[in-house]
Amino acid sequence: MTRIPEPDHTPRGLAYEGRLLDRPDDEVVDQGASFDMRTLVSRRGVLGIVGLGAGAVVLAACAPQPAASTATPSARAAASATPTATATATAAAAAYATDEVPQETNGPYPADGTNGVDVLNQSGIVRSDIRSSLDGGATAEGVPLTFTFTLSDLANGNSAYAGAAVYVWHCDAAGLYSMYSDAVADETYLRGIQVSDAQGRVTFTTIVPGCYAGRWTHIHFEVYPDAASATNVSNQIATSQVAFPQDMLDAVYASDLYPDSARNLAQIGGLDNDNVFSDGYELEMGTFTGDPSSGYVGNLSVAIDATTTATAASPGGGSRP
Repeated sequence: MTRIPEPDHTPRGLAYEGRLLDRPDDEVVDQGASFDMRTLVSRRGVLGIVGLGAGAVVLAACAPQPAASTATPSARAAASATPTATATATAAAAAYATDEVPQETNGPYPADGTNGVDVLNQSGIVRSDIRSSLDGGATAEGVPLTFTFTLSDLANGNSAYAGAAVYVWHCDAAGLYSMYSDAVADETYLRGIQVSDAQGRVTFTTIVPGCYAGRWTHIHFEVYPDAASATNVSNQIATSQVAFPQDMLDAVYASDLYPDSARNLAQIGGLDNDNVFSDGYELEMGTFTGDPSSGYVGNLSVAIDATTTATAASPGGGSRP
């Protein structure tokens, strides 16, 4: 394990690499997302990286590496595979949406401070690969998914929303949520924040979520005006969910990595019966290419009115997995 240098004592207080610590009584790795982003900006200057889109590369390199897995060889191969179209995922992002994305519930397992626990201030949460826990714990296994959000701002002529922060979270292949479900309460995987580039795009490396009883398969996301504001849920300007098409899910859930998902999905009886998507999902349905063996690349265009004062929806939407 790489040793992290001790903070420096300066006339203004404790500092690391020239940046004052937000929490001088805590370790450098526990300073939170805001400190992470200042570290990113500093390292860009050293490395000569230009543009917000490069932030994912730097932060992904700083993120904890996946822990060793005890899964079967076939399960490990599926979990570690990379979608064949990953290199072109960003370029393949859809055009900007023209209608504002619907506001949906953030619950019941957001870990944004509205329901028991808060991951937004944990160091390392700003990352592109969200498959592993922040502290080097477990790595979520499942069919690989590289997913891109393309943000636009309706209050600014529906132009690219650069510099916005997107927090995403979803369940694992067993339908469990890190930090909440008993079996994975000590894990923080499948949660992360990215900052949009000049084209309004953020890309996450994750897995296809499982389907737990009572809800259609989905990914939650919150949008914040910038990285600094993403440390407090009261600053979010949009909260919504990504829906998945049934033909894709039928193919994925044939895998033994998703033991209960096919049954749970069938019991819902279609997207029109889901308690979140039943009122319409046209603006929340992702587009996907790929297959279960090589993985998927997905996209969703999200239009936001940055002048909107959004309120955090109360946790809800399904029983505890």
